[in-house]
Amino acid sequence: MTRAFLVVMDSVGIGGAPDAAVYFNGDLPDTGANTLAHIAQACAEGRAEQGRSGVLRLPHLDALGLGAACRLASGARVPGLEAVPQGLWGAATEQSRGKDTPSGHWELAGLPVPWDWHVFPNEVPAFPQEVTARVAELAGTEGILGNCHASGTTILDALGEEHIRTGKPICYTSADSVFQIAAHEEHFGLERLLKLCVDLAPTLHEMRVGRVIARPFVGAAGVFQRTKNRRDFAVTPPGKVLTNWVQDAGRPVHAIGKIGDIFSMQGIDSVTKGTDAELMADLARQVDTAPDGGLVFANFVEFDSLYGHRRDVSGYARALEWFDAELGSILDRLRPGDLMILTADHGNDPTWAGTDHTRERVPVLGAGASGEIGLVDFTSVAAGISQHLGVTCPQNLRSFL
Repeated sequence: MTRAFLVVMDSVGIGGAPDAAVYFNGDLPDTGANTLAHIAQACAEGRAEQGRSGVLRLPHLDALGLGAACRLASGARVPGLEAVPQGLWGAATEQSRGKDTPSGHWELAGLPVPWDWHVFPNEVPAFPQEVTARVAELAGTEGILGNCHASGTTILDALGEEHIRTGKPICYTSADSVFQIAAHEEHFGLERLLKLCVDLAPTLHEMRVGRVIARPFVGAAGVFQRTKNRRDFAVTPPGKVLTNWVQDAGRPVHAIGKIGDIFSMQGIDSVTKGTDAELMADLARQVDTAPDGGLVFANFVEFDSLYGHRRDVSGYARALEWFDAELGSILDRLRPGDLMILTADHGNDPTWAGTDHTRERVPVLGAGASGEIGLVDFTSVAAGISQHLGVTCPQNLRSFL
């Protein structure tokens, strides 16, 4: 019996989405955004020298076909990523109407989103009065702070002190379908923040807001820092997905990172959370110990959360190079018959305008298989893994195998 590992490199897009012109960062359409290629070009031109230097070095991912996948998806120049692919490689195009985390992950797991998500307008106030009143009621405060579109780190600098002084939760959103609540772990309380999000989530989910996100932080003015205790309270998928198919076949499913939150634990037996370094250690453990026939589904979020949204090109390049170096030893320990698929859920081009995700195609790379699969659908990932594991999936999905 074989095993499957599905690893999402959160936001590592490769450009080329055919409908990018209808998605925006501010007033600029996402046409031409290319997370990977623009990072590689910046590195080659000496514009990503903080904490690293020179051309982007991703030998393991490139050997699987990352550079080739980017050229296939967008025709872009990808300096430093010019290897002849030795693995399974191609690019996937999303059909769901969104460039957010749930849309990308649900579709990778076989379920395109069947509705339009509710997105809050980029104006002040951003939220309806009945929503802010409900938050204040649940929090036991006389109001909220924020009520706008904002970067998660910038808003802490702007409102963190006032939050500590008044006790009011900091509420903000983005171009995604999210309602985010930031609160200090010590002054407001982590458990109080999580309960607030749990109690609020049904109201927002009825509005088709995809996620209520708890954003705990610590520290003092000038040195506020978000912690690893983030929690996403997402809408439950309206149908069965890859994790259900595997679990229904009597196989174990282990989630790494925020996968459990994204899928509301549907079809998931166990979860490991932590920093990307801690998650990488767990992925290595799973490769060594996961039982036959099972699925390990991982998300590495820091590409997106620490570097994409902050438009930190050097940081993103460092994260990619760290990931690639760690991946090398893990790939060496895969068993005969294993399949590891590496992909992404959307883009977040750190050279682009604004601070939001970018609408892009994503790579589909495979260790344990080889050959070009061309341009496929996001849902082909779920179908391919199902075929590899020998479990049943909907007949309308086309496998890449």
